[in-house]
Formats: sequence, C-alpha cells, structure tokens
Amino acid sequence: MQAARIPPLLRTNPDLAILLAATAEFALPDAWLVAGALNQAVWNHLHNFPPGHGIQDIDLIYHDPTDLSAESEAAHETRLRRRFGLPLDVKNQARVHLWYPYRFGRAIEPYTSSQAAIATFPTTATAIGISLANPAVIHAPFGLNDLLAMVVRPNRALVGPAVYAEKTRRWAALWPRLTILPWAS
Repeated sequence: MQAARIPPLLRTNPDLAILLAATAEFALPDAWLVAGALNQAVWNHLHNFPPGHGIQDIDLIYHDPTDLSAESEAAHETRLRRRFGLPLDVKNQARVHLWYPYRFGRAIEPYTSSQAAIATFPTTATAIGISLANPAVIHAPFGLNDLLAMVVRPNRALVGPAVYAEKTRRWAALWPRLTILPWAS
C-alpha cells in the first residue's frame, strides 16, 4: 500500500518528523501538513538528496470559517513558527476566496474543507496532505502514483499555465529526475 510508505519516508526529514510528532500542539481545526515540503521530501528521498534540499517552507493549512481574519491567520503562523523554529506557512483555507482574486485575477468559491482545497493544488503530485489530527490519515485526491514515480502532471482545477510553468521550472532545476508533463498534455 503506497500510503503506508509516506509517513515513514517523511520522518527522514528532521523538520517534518518534529511536526508529525507534535500534532496535538497545533490546536487548529481541520489542520493538515500539505504540498511542497511533503512532495519535496519524497523527491529528495528518491533522488538520494539531503532531507531539506530545495524546501523553502513548510505548508500547514487549516479550515476555520468562524474566523476569516488575516490577523488571526498571521497570529497562528507566528505562534507556530516560534514554537517550532521552522519556516511554516500557515493558511486558513476558509479565507482563500477573499484574497485569491487580487493575487490571481479570478474569483473562486469558498472552500468547504481543507480536503477541498488540497484537491485544487497545482499538480497531481503536490495535491497531498497529512492530517495533523491523525498523521496516519493521508489525503491524496489523485492518488500517490505520480508523487512516487516523480511525475509532475498539471491539475487544472484552479491554477493556470503560468503558475504551473513557474513552479515546474524551479522543480526541474532542483530535482532533475522529475518527469514534468507540459500544461497542454
């Protein structure tokens, strides 16, 4: 079973191991460790690279529709960065629809959960999350085949070709054995 391979593999990255061991401390609703640091930790393992190679930050998402303030989101990020001493990027997925049009030029519907947000991440290999309520629970709406085979395939649910090209250009330079499929494929 592919999902069983992921948590032990992620624990080879010391930063992710710290977070996965301290899940009770997050105190955020519907909280998930997601995307970049997860798929990049897998790619580092498969490339035999050091655990932190290419990882710029660690994405942590949560879904709290009762508090859509940017201030609350920033306070959670500050609290968790101080607690763990890691470059955490903490985002409330219940408020993405408020800033998305300004950043990407189009409106989106509010997400109903963190899992709904994960399903719109830019690639099938990066659409992955590990529940911080129970790290044995992995949400990968497109499965894990692309991630483990190092295939980067666009997920056209939300992002466009420019965002995909920007991300994949960086990844190709850092993880040369990736197979990056073109946007038009």
